[in-house]
Amino acid sequence: MSVDPEHTSASGRKSSQRSRTSHREVADALRTRITSGVLRPGQRLPTQAELADEFGVERGAVRQALRVLQSEHLLADVSRGSPATVAPRPGLTRFAAGPAAPPQPTTAGLAPRVAAAFAAPHVEIDALCLTSVSLTLAIGEPLRQIHTGQLKPAKIDVRLLLPSRDIDLAFPAPVDASDGGLLHRRWLAQRNAQGQVLRNNLQALRTTHGIDVRVSFRALPFTPPVKLYLLNGAEALFAYYTLTRREREIEHEHLTLYDSDGTRSMLFAFDRGAGPRDTAFVEQSRLWFDALWETISSELLLTP
Repeated sequence: MSVDPEHTSASGRKSSQRSRTSHREVADALRTRITSGVLRPGQRLPTQAELADEFGVERGAVRQALRVLQSEHLLADVSRGSPATVAPRPGLTRFAAGPAAPPQPTTAGLAPRVAAAFAAPHVEIDALCLTSVSLTLAIGEPLRQIHTGQLKPAKIDVRLLLPSRDIDLAFPAPVDASDGGLLHRRWLAQRNAQGQVLRNNLQALRTTHGIDVRVSFRALPFTPPVKLYLLNGAEALFAYYTLTRREREIEHEHLTLYDSDGTRSMLFAFDRGAGPRDTAFVEQSRLWFDALWETISSELLLTP
């Protein structure tokens, strides 16, 4: 659908383009956003006035389009004064979005949202983290649902930004004297093992289910103090790596170290479309991730 800002009428006067876009074209565009996961169950649509401006149509065409999607059980609350919401889909969990969404530990908050993201025909996941342990754990549930036939994505794109093996990590790190590289070797082994499991499990879907899968890694030249997950460009999940001083025995060596427990970091969810604050956070997170991916990151190989 292309929309010119204005056209010339038979009288030679310029008039608005609004009447050239039909309500069916508006419905088609919104339907694509819903079925692709850009608009998620429970998410509010823009107001009818905002949709009319976006598509260059009168409000009547927007109302007709919304009623079409309501008849297809894709929208709810169409007849009310407030903006329509995307209807829940059977088998999918409806999540609180925006400021109403309570933060959860990563292990509890990430898995169901990743599973919901896999309901889209084209799954897109970008992650920036220390080892990918949390994401590898979270991928387990959608993999199970794909193998049982509950989920059937056609394409999966996963991009991961992880620290380079060539840097001195800020954490985990020994508090006092050098540990001879013990903590770095342990972190590197975990990074490589988790990344390989994640990649192999996803790429296996090519042969078992014919899914177009692409998993890419890039190396960061710094230790990320936060973790970030972007799901289908529609949701951003953010957490801090909060450091603590702890005693641990590793390979028969007793160490005092600075470390974080990423799997229990509190995860904050931001949903595009849940309001200006959330929309801006998701968009800025996307820009931040893409900038790191395209500039200072480098090739990453999951080898010792």
